Formats: sequence, structure tokens, C-alpha cells
Amino acid sequence: MGLIGAIALTTSACGGSSAPKTGGTTPGGSSFNAAATSIVNPSTKKGGTLKLWSTQDVDSLDPAIGYYAFVWDLQRFYTRTLVQYPSKPGKDGLVLQPDLAQAMPTITNDGKTYTFKLKSGLKFQDGTPITSKDIKYGIERVFAQDVLPNGPIYLLSDLDEGQKYPGPYKDKDPAGLKSVQTPDDSTIVFNLAQANSDFLNHLAMGGAAPVEQSKDDGANYAKHPVSSGPYEVENYVANKGFDMVRNPNWDQSTDSLRTALPDKITFTVTSNADDLDSRLLDGSIDLDAGQRGVQTAAQGKILTNPSLKADTVDAPAATIRYISIQTKVAPFDNVDCRKAVEYAISGSDQQTARGGKWAGALATNMLPPSIPGSDNYDPYNLAAGQPQIAQAKAELAKCGKPNGFSTTIAARSTSPKDVKQAVAAQAALKAVGINADIFQYDGSQSGSTVGSPDVMHSKNIGLNVFGWGSDYPTGSGMLSVLIDGRLITKSGNNNFTEVNDPQINGWIDDAAKATDPAVAAADYTKINHRVMDLALYFPGVVEQSLNYYNPRLTNVYFNQQLGMIDFSTLGLSDGK
Repeated sequence: MGLIGAIALTTSACGGSSAPKTGGTTPGGSSFNAAATSIVNPSTKKGGTLKLWSTQDVDSLDPAIGYYAFVWDLQRFYTRTLVQYPSKPGKDGLVLQPDLAQAMPTITNDGKTYTFKLKSGLKFQDGTPITSKDIKYGIERVFAQDVLPNGPIYLLSDLDEGQKYPGPYKDKDPAGLKSVQTPDDSTIVFNLAQANSDFLNHLAMGGAAPVEQSKDDGANYAKHPVSSGPYEVENYVANKGFDMVRNPNWDQSTDSLRTALPDKITFTVTSNADDLDSRLLDGSIDLDAGQRGVQTAAQGKILTNPSLKADTVDAPAATIRYISIQTKVAPFDNVDCRKAVEYAISGSDQQTARGGKWAGALATNMLPPSIPGSDNYDPYNLAAGQPQIAQAKAELAKCGKPNGFSTTIAARSTSPKDVKQAVAAQAALKAVGINADIFQYDGSQSGSTVGSPDVMHSKNIGLNVFGWGSDYPTGSGMLSVLIDGRLITKSGNNNFTEVNDPQINGWIDDAAKATDPAVAAADYTKINHRVMDLALYFPGVVEQSLNYYNPRLTNVYFNQQLGMIDFSTLGLSDGK
């Protein structure tokens, strides 16, 4: 039963105000962190304007490019895919369900062939029927990395069988991407290069959403994506925001995963995080779309006011707020210099920079506890949270830099907590003789700045403050993009360390072929250990973010797959 069904059942059958249970509901009010495990204020009431603000613009509204978690959350309003995660709290929300597809696929050919049938009555916002060919075309666009870079590229390795498909803009073959076949308008068949237990997770990403070829204008499509979901995008202005209004050609009878309660959604970009928090607390806006947690001033107000605290969620996410250590920027091409950073940085100071204990627990490695394969591996005693100056200096001596060296730390100016992390790391490194300048950049431009190895090299960026949430709930979804050397790209790169280790790559392939999830998880335990042994990341904090939501919001719950409140279920109790 999805959220729509859960709401109907709750409002007709539930009573009382007992403590929330996982997957349950909390009718008629909230309590601190209730939305972490339950649906708060369930309602089917329609109407009103949902007001989202953010200190950072979207990276892209093009479903083939958008990669930030909050952008994936926004995509649930205007894109649909063959399969999608349901609107349910807890682990139930991690089980993929049919969306555009009638049912889950028929899988044949030893796990390499997936066949889907589409629902009838599916339409784009202009009324044009959605067919299997539109889904194929949407996937073909992902291959056009010269035109549409910076998004998830899992589908390239899944579906490239040696054709070296260039994408639809340069394609001269009328058959298009040959590994995807559309025998009729309601059937689509995928032929994988090799079996991959994560393929369905890849099909739930925006890059597998249908795109109407006649409306595609390449790099400009991000300004006006054509909706297959309940809302369509209007009035997009970069670094300002956009609106979403109802798509008149979306049919609720074809969509059991979305409620589409508000009449309108507004997204506003601001450069002032404290002002955003003030507007949240005075009720003039509804939610921080970035979901990175309130700033220090607002946190103090919330935690000392039971009424405000009742409307917050502080749930652990499958997200690490880390500092990557670049292996192609000297002297970090030496593993001992990288280990010096692991010992020098104070985990407690990194935690404080993100908001203290409310920001989450200290991380000792790169797999969050909720991801299969995670363990307590801690080769640098990071659980202690303290700088280990003697060990750091010993590693500097090993790498031939006993007096230290100079480097640069990159941090997003649009994320004040990232900047605070960089400042804390800068101070800790200075104590062992490593002098680090801080390079700040607009986070919406991550793909072309820190995501470009050439830029990292030219600016001598040896350390990069960033965060990564699992793309899907497996070790692959968390780690592969960060450490698979075969996925390094000229722009939009997420393997900031530029590690290309044959042993890691081989274990990634072994995990992908595994039909038993436990076997795949064991492979990622080994991968995670080697990542830490190679000192590729200072893992920092397993993220929790103290996020306040307007008490007028209905159907509030923490989506484990996204690691934040699910925007697509929200309604307004006052209908305004």
C-alpha cells in the first residue's frame, strides 16, 4: 500500500496518539523526529502553494543531468520512470514498484534481458502519448556526454555492448542504441552487456525518464523539461528559481505513487541561509529544499522551544560528508602524505562545523551503517574524533615532507557548512605543517569545477569538501561512482580522488554479477576497507540534518532513498 492508500486508511481507521512506529502514521500533529519513521499529519486535502527555498540552485532540471538529491526529489513532481521508489517511510520505501510500467519486468537470458510493458493512457504535458520509443530516446540522451554531461552514467556501462553509441545528436544509425529495443509502442526490451543486480535501480533515475524527441533542444532542454508527471515547470531563471503548476494531461489513475496535492509549487534561490531559516520559523515558507539542516542561530531557537522542535526531523541518512584526497595532485600521489591528512584532521571539529551532534555521528569509513556491507573498520582511529599529531608527522616524514607542504581545499560557497568544514580542516592541517588555502565556488557549478580533473590539477586542489548520498541502497549505489576508475570523466566527475585501482574495479564487477545480495555486500566490505587503506577519503560525518518544516504541511515523512523529506507527497492543511 502506497502513501495514498496509507492516508486513506489512517484517516478512516486510526485514532489516538501513540508513539510513532516505523511505516506508520502520526495524525493530528507532530513530535520531534516523528517524520523519521512515520507519516506526519496524513491528509488527502488538495490545494494551495507549496513554498520551497534553497541556498543553492538546481544543478539541472534536465532529468539526464540532475544529480543532487534535492533535485531528484524535485524530479518526482515532473518525471516518471518505468520503476520508482514508493512513497513510504522506512525500508518499505526502498522496494521498487512499477511506475510507467504495468508490472515489474520479465527477466530472461541469465539476468541480461529485461522486458517491460507500459501502462495505457500515459501522456506528456502537451497531450502526446508516451511510448516505449520516448523512454528509449531519453536513455539515448544519457550517452551524449559531450552535450549533456555531469549526470549519472550507470546506464552507459549497463547498455554499451561495444557499439560505442555517441548519443542521439550524433547518431547516424536508424536503429539507435541497439541494446534497447522497442518492438511496439508499449514494449521495451533491454539487453545488458552483462547481468547487473543493480540495473532496476539505474532505471529509477531521471536519465531513464521519457523525453519527447521533437521537444528536445539538447543543452537548453533543462530550461523547459517536458513533464511526464503531475506538474510542469514554468518560468525557470537560473539562480532565481521557478514554478511548477499542474500538468493537465497527467492522469491519477495511471499513477499510484504520487498524490499531487498542491495546486502550485514555487522554488526560490537565496544567498542568505539565516534569512531562509527565519522565514521557515515565521511560517512564510514551508521547507528548505536543500535539506542540509538549519544554521546555528535557528538551531538554538528550535532546540530550546518544544513547539518548534516538534516540527523537525533529524534522521540518519545514507550520506557521508567527507573530504576527498586527490591522488593526481602532488604530494597526494604518495599514500603516506594522504595518511597524514587522515591523522591530522579532527573529526570532532568536522562534526561541530556541520552543527554538532545533530549533524550526525563520526564516520570511520565510507559506508554508512544503513548500507549493506558496512562495518566498523577504523584504521586511523577516527572514532576518537581527535587529531593525532604524532602519527600525522610520522606519515609526513615517510612521504618525504617532514616540514609539511602547501595545498588547496575546495568548498562550495553555497553551503556554509562545507565552508566551515574547510576552515576546521585548514586549522588542523596547519598544526602539522600543511598550509591549505580555501577555494570557494558556486555549488551549482560543481560538475565543471571540482568535477573537472583539469580544473582540480590547475588549481592545485588536493582536498575537496563534499557529500555523497547513496544513489540507491546498496554498496554500489554508495561507493562505485566515487571509486571506480573507469567512470572518471572530463566534466561531472565524482571520483574526485581519481583512483583507478584494478583490485577495486575487479571487486566492483564481482559485486555487480552477484545474484545474492549478501555476496555483493561482502564485496563492498572489501572495497570499503581498501578505500580506507589507500587513504582516499577522510570520511567525516554520517549525515543527519536538523530540518524544520512548516506545521501546515501534511504527509511529511523522511524518504530513506533520498535521505530527506519526500517533496512529492506534501500537502497544505490550510489549502493556501
